[in-house]
Amino acid sequence: MNENRLDLFLAPDIAGEERADGSFRLWSRTPLGAYPPTLCHHLEQQAVDCPDRVFLAERDGAGGWLRLTFADMQQRARCVAQGLIARRLEVGDPVLILSENAIQHAVLQFGALYAGLPVCPVSTAYALGSTDFRRLRVVAARIQPSVIYVSDPVRYGPALRALADHGALVLTPGDLDALAMTPMTGEVEVRLAALGPDTVAKVLFTSGSTGGPKGVVNTHRMLCANQQMLAQIWPFLTRRPPVLVDWMPWSHTFGGNHNLNLALARGGTLYIDDGKPVPGGIERTVANLREVSPTLYLNVPRGYDMLLPHLEADAGLRDRFFAELDLLFYGGAGLPQSLWSRIEAAGMAATGRKPILTTGYGTTETAPLAVSPHFPVDRAGMIGVPVPGTEIVLRPEAGKLSIGMRGPHITPGYLHDPERTAEAFDAEGFYRSGDAVRLVDPARPQAGIVFDGRLAEDFKLLTGTWVAAGALRVAAVAACAPVAQDVVVAGHDRDFLAILVIPNLGECARIAGLPATSEPSALLASQSVREIVRRGLAAHNAANPASSTAITRALLLAEPPDADAGEITDKGYINQRAVLERRAALVEALYAQPPDDDVIVI
Repeated sequence: MNENRLDLFLAPDIAGEERADGSFRLWSRTPLGAYPPTLCHHLEQQAVDCPDRVFLAERDGAGGWLRLTFADMQQRARCVAQGLIARRLEVGDPVLILSENAIQHAVLQFGALYAGLPVCPVSTAYALGSTDFRRLRVVAARIQPSVIYVSDPVRYGPALRALADHGALVLTPGDLDALAMTPMTGEVEVRLAALGPDTVAKVLFTSGSTGGPKGVVNTHRMLCANQQMLAQIWPFLTRRPPVLVDWMPWSHTFGGNHNLNLALARGGTLYIDDGKPVPGGIERTVANLREVSPTLYLNVPRGYDMLLPHLEADAGLRDRFFAELDLLFYGGAGLPQSLWSRIEAAGMAATGRKPILTTGYGTTETAPLAVSPHFPVDRAGMIGVPVPGTEIVLRPEAGKLSIGMRGPHITPGYLHDPERTAEAFDAEGFYRSGDAVRLVDPARPQAGIVFDGRLAEDFKLLTGTWVAAGALRVAAVAACAPVAQDVVVAGHDRDFLAILVIPNLGECARIAGLPATSEPSALLASQSVREIVRRGLAAHNAANPASSTAITRALLLAEPPDADAGEITDKGYINQRAVLERRAALVEALYAQPPDDDVIVI
């Protein structure tokens, strides 16, 4: 563990100006350092600097770890590139990947990049959690793959059949093993020499927290610049190679760009966590953390929410988890303050000092990092200041400040979608994220900004009063802790606010004194569970009595969010619009007069 807390961060040097139109412009005075032209050059350098260091590790069939060094990855990737070139694949031919995170998945990614083929890792929710494969078909129609890789032809068989009309070359793990044995010629060197910062490396389809998926073009410049930004604000990364235990899917910018590329760029080791924050999956994560102590832990709030009960119940696991940690990072959604406090308490119990928690802000379109509090903070909510190389503009919009970003890490646009691309940028070339922020101190913009929700999620009550749905969601989760895992805020064109509560069923079972295997309906009928929600919201309303903040009714959802229906994204963020539309009957029940017995009235 790093003992000098200030050495963890680059001291921010932020310039700012308030403009005549009421907008604010902020940027870092620290210049962005040099970075390689492509991700392939990062791998080339690590194969020279630390050839025998483990780059990736995954569970093998016997319960141990299968490890791949940087030198092995370089060799396999180059051979795969040679094999793809031999199959007459040209620069720019897309590769669609249907696979969970895995060493072979990474080998194909880097092999395709050496050959100049952009990769498109697809969300497993599109390929395994679907019955109609609607979103998968949308992705394939947009990207028009020349190659489709399936890590398991049986599990992914229905998804592959749904794409049969695309006529792509289909590769399986056996095919990939054969490609990795391809004798080298000089063709890979020719392809590598032709690559540059503007070469398309990836197309990532956004999960859509408010809308449908879009194909975000990711160039090598974006990805390499972003890693340089990260290295500068976190100088501890250059002092010892980071060790990560990470489940975040590589189809998402957090897992695939931020985390995987962090291990690559900094010569670190990423242990692929085959668990995830769901019942039955979190146990795999716990098993992995019993064996590996990360130096840097990155997760979404839901992941921390499900991991913490295990850390709190098992001192050995807790102590091993915190033993080597420099930093804990959360992203993808807001972290309730109650969860922040529990993480701090667990770290204090393990090491005698508070762990350092931080976050960052960005989107798939920003590769993803753009803003981060690269200074110590003691509460959730602060998303920080622009990192070196990033310029941001905050513009008044709908009673809030919308945030726009400009820099070398910003996407050139959406694949084959000029209309959406044009809409995404303002007249000054700032990417318009659709998110809102608040200045901590309007007189000192350099003091940092706080996330203030998605503009598209905000709405008006029937009275015309605006509701900041994002901020209210975080407050409601905290008020209903530990029952609420998340909430969806309703009230558009209504007289009052109400919420649909997505429950933490494990906590509900504990509170109700029932087995964890009980039916959700039985857990949610518990008066003890319902009383926690009622009391928590009553206390929230007493402190926040305005019509735009007081929550009048709540309904506990027995059916979990459905990823196939677009209700939940890969990173665990709830698509508010999709839930409200799909569960319109439950929304009507919230506002029925008189309300049903299932509705909790505050």
